[in-house]
Amino acid sequence: MTSQTVVFYLSDEIFAIQAPILVTIEPQSTTILHIELATDRSASTWKAHFDTLKDHHFHSLGMASDRGIGLVAGYREACPEALWVGDHFHEFRGLFAMRLQWEKKAYSAIAKEDEAIRKFHHAKSESNLNKRLTQYEQAHQACEHAMTRYDQLDMLLQLLQEALQLCTPQGKPRTKAGVRSELTMLLHLLEELDSGAMGTILTPIRAHLDDIVVPYEQAEMMYAQLLERMPQQVLDALMVAWHHEHLSHQCLAKQKRYHHRERQQWLDVADGLLEQDIEPLQTLVFDQLDSIIRASSLVEMVNGLIRPYLHSCKGHVTQEMLNLIMFYHNHHRYKSGKRKGKAPIELLTSQALQSDWVDLLLRQVAEGPQVACGAAEPSRASLELLPNPFERPRPAQMSSEPAFAKPAANVGNASTRQRGKAA
Repeated sequence: MTSQTVVFYLSDEIFAIQAPILVTIEPQSTTILHIELATDRSASTWKAHFDTLKDHHFHSLGMASDRGIGLVAGYREACPEALWVGDHFHEFRGLFAMRLQWEKKAYSAIAKEDEAIRKFHHAKSESNLNKRLTQYEQAHQACEHAMTRYDQLDMLLQLLQEALQLCTPQGKPRTKAGVRSELTMLLHLLEELDSGAMGTILTPIRAHLDDIVVPYEQAEMMYAQLLERMPQQVLDALMVAWHHEHLSHQCLAKQKRYHHRERQQWLDVADGLLEQDIEPLQTLVFDQLDSIIRASSLVEMVNGLIRPYLHSCKGHVTQEMLNLIMFYHNHHRYKSGKRKGKAPIELLTSQALQSDWVDLLLRQVAEGPQVACGAAEPSRASLELLPNPFERPRPAQMSSEPAFAKPAANVGNASTRQRGKAA
């Protein structure tokens, strides 16, 4: 960056066979800030990773990540005054995995009950009828127990998801103390379902509550600051509108339409309460709420984009390859979603790219790494890239620059002369 840029980090580790790869992204734009092929995952290696980001003029407000020992220790050593947020995605993943297990067990119990009733109907003798009836009653009780247990777990996890939202359905921010109290009660109810199965999952969650509730302290401070800029009723309406906007990105089409309607209705309410244009205040509130990070799942998404390239290289990973992946990810434009039509680097810098990512890469290679992608047009003499003579020419509209490469015929003649010399 040309000047100091304040960001929030999402960091994680992925592996190419045995080699760890350290990744840090910025959550709002999903820009990869740094990707590094490392020798280990120690605290000193991660500290050097974050120090490199400081050298590139990034200032960290905080970081969300899993509880990797080296990752957390390295960040706290590099940025001792910054926030660290316990990642909700990893903290509660065990509970949702158990819900899936209990759902499968419930379906299995339903199938066994269905099989038991089928056998009962095919029984002929009285003794066999009594035997099959007993088996059916046992299967029915087991089915009822499995279904009830799953339904209770599903309901409690829905309440848990609601408790972890930044604001209530009425637009009030959830407080740090309030979220802690709700989570404590829900964890107690979850343990009553099955203390044996739940114990190993709930114990670390209880130990990490202080880290889990950090974002809600930020939300309280943000709410107090925004109240100085607008009336409370307007702020509450805008927060409900943001809440539905946020949920719309996580659901299917029918629910998405519902959240879009609710969002617009609450924006209309806020607009009716305010005499001036609502758009600047809407942008302010939405940006402030978007900046509160509760999970590092976005870095998992970026890791998912990187993994196919790692699989295709069969373990032969180099730093140069990672740099190329980073360049492509940061400069290609999203084709769908809320970032549609924008490249991550555009969202980070608020500066539009003038060319396609391929043209930017060719320019970068031609002029050297010291040239920024938004620099002026390169000189004709510096570009001596020769196209493949057997490749179809690219459409002219894909690049806003004139073609400076030599004609394909000349390339073919040159390659023929080189083969003649070699012979």
